[in-house]
Amino acid sequence: MNVLDRPVRSAPGRLIGRERDLEFLRAHFTGSPVHGAALLLSGEAGVGKTALLNALAAESVRTGTRVLRANGVEFEADIPYAGLNQLLVPLFDSFERLGPGHRDALRVAVGIGSGPPPGPLLVSTATLLLLRLIAADTPLLVVVDDIPWLDRTTIAVLGFVARRLVGSRIGFLAASRLATDSVFEASGIKEYRLRPLDDAAAAELVAHTYPGISPSVRRRIAAEAQGNPLALAELPAALDTDQRAARAALPSVLPLGERLHKLFADRVAGLPAPTRELLLVAALDGTGDLATVEAALSGRAGVDDLGPAERDRLVHLSTGPRRLAFPHPLIGSAVVAQATAADRRRAHQSLADVLGEQPERRAWHLGEATVAPDETVADQLARAARLRLRRGDALGAVTALTRAAGLSPSSADRSRRLAEAAYIGVDSGGELADASRLLAGSRRADPGGDESLYAAATAAFLLVNEEGDFDTAHRLLTGAVETGRHGWDASDPALVEALFTLIMLCSYTGEPPHWESLFRALERLTPQAPELLRVCAQTYADPARTGAVGVRTLDRLLSDVGHDANRLIRLGTSSVFVDRLAASRTASQRLAAQGRAGDAPVRWHLAALIHLCLDYFSTGRWAEATDLAAEGLALVEEYGYRFFACKFQYVQALVAAAQGDTATVDALGREIDRWAAPRGAHGVRSYACHARGLAALSEGDFESAYRYGAELSPPGTLAPYVPNALWGALDLVEAAVRTGRDAEAAAHVAAMRDCAVGTLSPRLNMLFLTCEALITPGDEAFALLDQALAQPGQWPFEAARVRLVHGERLRRRRARTEARAQVTKALEAFEELGARPWQERARAELRAGGDTTRSGAEPGRTVLTAQEWEIARLAATGLTNKQIAERLFLSHRTIGTHLYQIYPKLGINSRAALRDALAALEP
Repeated sequence: MNVLDRPVRSAPGRLIGRERDLEFLRAHFTGSPVHGAALLLSGEAGVGKTALLNALAAESVRTGTRVLRANGVEFEADIPYAGLNQLLVPLFDSFERLGPGHRDALRVAVGIGSGPPPGPLLVSTATLLLLRLIAADTPLLVVVDDIPWLDRTTIAVLGFVARRLVGSRIGFLAASRLATDSVFEASGIKEYRLRPLDDAAAAELVAHTYPGISPSVRRRIAAEAQGNPLALAELPAALDTDQRAARAALPSVLPLGERLHKLFADRVAGLPAPTRELLLVAALDGTGDLATVEAALSGRAGVDDLGPAERDRLVHLSTGPRRLAFPHPLIGSAVVAQATAADRRRAHQSLADVLGEQPERRAWHLGEATVAPDETVADQLARAARLRLRRGDALGAVTALTRAAGLSPSSADRSRRLAEAAYIGVDSGGELADASRLLAGSRRADPGGDESLYAAATAAFLLVNEEGDFDTAHRLLTGAVETGRHGWDASDPALVEALFTLIMLCSYTGEPPHWESLFRALERLTPQAPELLRVCAQTYADPARTGAVGVRTLDRLLSDVGHDANRLIRLGTSSVFVDRLAASRTASQRLAAQGRAGDAPVRWHLAALIHLCLDYFSTGRWAEATDLAAEGLALVEEYGYRFFACKFQYVQALVAAAQGDTATVDALGREIDRWAAPRGAHGVRSYACHARGLAALSEGDFESAYRYGAELSPPGTLAPYVPNALWGALDLVEAAVRTGRDAEAAAHVAAMRDCAVGTLSPRLNMLFLTCEALITPGDEAFALLDQALAQPGQWPFEAARVRLVHGERLRRRRARTEARAQVTKALEAFEELGARPWQERARAELRAGGDTTRSGAEPGRTVLTAQEWEIARLAATGLTNKQIAERLFLSHRTIGTHLYQIYPKLGINSRAALRDALAALEP
């Protein structure tokens, strides 16, 4: 997850993000109480230099150090020794401790005595002597802020003093902006460059200052501020409450506020008019391409006019290719803020005139240049929005559609475009509050008109995410589809999106009538339903009956996943129950990474995470699956996507069930039921039922396992529209066989055979063949188990279960050697997975076959995998899980999971015993 998206909390009174910087300052000045130290703290305006100076000064006072301070003041910069006067005011009474010559020189210099002007060397020496006399009694810290605004005479004195502190109890700390010219900065004093805040600290600072700010607004603020603490604190202040909460749209250029305006805009205001116009066009263009900027200006200004801005370090020019860049984004904001509305519109129009080959950018600039309603421009913006969405820029698409609505002459078009923007917001963007605002705007725009399908889909989405029930949402959206004026045209994007939303609603309700209504709607589409829509319904609704038709098309679609995030997510959804998620794994990993970096909206991030979770669970990457599930639940909590939580809880519950953590399964099952029951989300309740059944089977409670399995899917039938009943089929059949319900087991296998479950995927075929073997006597069972193990793909948990069954059967045939080989491989897989109860079952089976070598924790280094050995070795040295994770490029949760598995292997129960246990393994 992107750190800018995480919930953040900060300790009160803490200097956010500056812990290491403050520690460096402490170490520099407290390394020795008598050595003397000088340091220049440099950094860009607003980066937090003053805050660090204040923090160190306050700490110094608390530890008994006397602090003398001076601040550079612009209007005193021409008054000789004005800064020295500031610094030494508290010491005026101590001047008498100096000799007459030094005392009088210093009194004249700071303006409290009369006489001829003293020489600089005399004043400098007198200052140094005075400070040393005071420091002999009490340690001193001299703190000087804004050095460049001090008068030059004071700067010279301070430079003289700072270089002569060795052996004293005086510390000297000064602060200066970057790239300024002054005598002091050439003096050779050690410099510490203060960098902007990192993403995590930036997010914490904004959230601490404005606790209710929307994550999307926080990301926008962070992008503009680029870690500048002053900008992070001031930019939100210039927004109103609705803008900060994402209930109102943000302007294309954020207002600066008074302090930022003084820092940046005042510098821009003094530039010549042609320079300001060129910078304005460059700021609004946003690409840095000088050729585009010059073409838009049509000779009114050229690159030579950038000279004044370059000299003031407001802009950087590069050659090959010729580009223009602002050193800080806020400079571009300041340029725009200085311009009038008419100037901005003219600049946008100029850019639109030269961007004919780039319709998306041209539409945006036309939209900003246009004041009155204009359907042509509105239509171009709407088209540009769809291009942005296909490229993965959901929030950009919402912005473009919102602007298109504002330029729409017709109230119906205005309402339709706002509704489409709202739908993209909930389906892709992740800003639910903003989507609610847009939906309300859509209804206000055309109160007497028919509600669009986009509006109905958005309303249904928002309803189920809050306290509404799925049946009401389904009825609302189905009614809108049935009465819409779309003519069942399969190319109508609003209709297609509404039907995709219905698939989501039906999957939660699990009600056969709802699914049947959806399939009837698909049949009415002309000329026929879009491929991906049809496949998604076939493989996600009831794969046991319709999946075989869908997988052929799905395999072809997965041969080219492409880069359209919406399409990728829907391909992933279609792949879940037919085990095709591996085909889109890389693309899903990429989308999740983009989400963490803030480059993809949260709704896509969540979808990518759940597909990866399910993929990793089935392929045995359980630690990663639980890590990603935790990441997903944090996003759910932050963004309010409550209806998504059950999917991540399902993955957590499955892993816990297989690993024997029944308490976690029970807790998660209650959470799922508590959310699903009042909302009529019967399809979701099957998640808890499946996990409970697996947990009972893992613990050897076959009676409970049978009861849960039968609740998920009655024996003898694969419950319609309960797709995860396919995953629980082996659990049900095994529980039935072990409780003496052979007829029920055989009936369920017959149902699997009739539905050709084995044709859907190698994994499902492995489960089906194992179920067949469980009810088949004699040698035929061994042939079925061999076929099961020969299935392609990596399904380590299922394969280990097959081997365990195989070993049990072989032992009963007295083929002890072959049985031991199968069960040993099963045990190794269970150990790698951390499936504790299954390990115990495998060890018990080995003991039953006369093998005692693997009956418990086996001494010897070979009991650990290479990765476990490395983790154990590092943990034994005292490193924390987080430190080990950083060294091995894993998550700290993965390290914890491995250690949980390592302890029983070594016959220990604590971290403290690791060192001795590992030493005993060494030859």
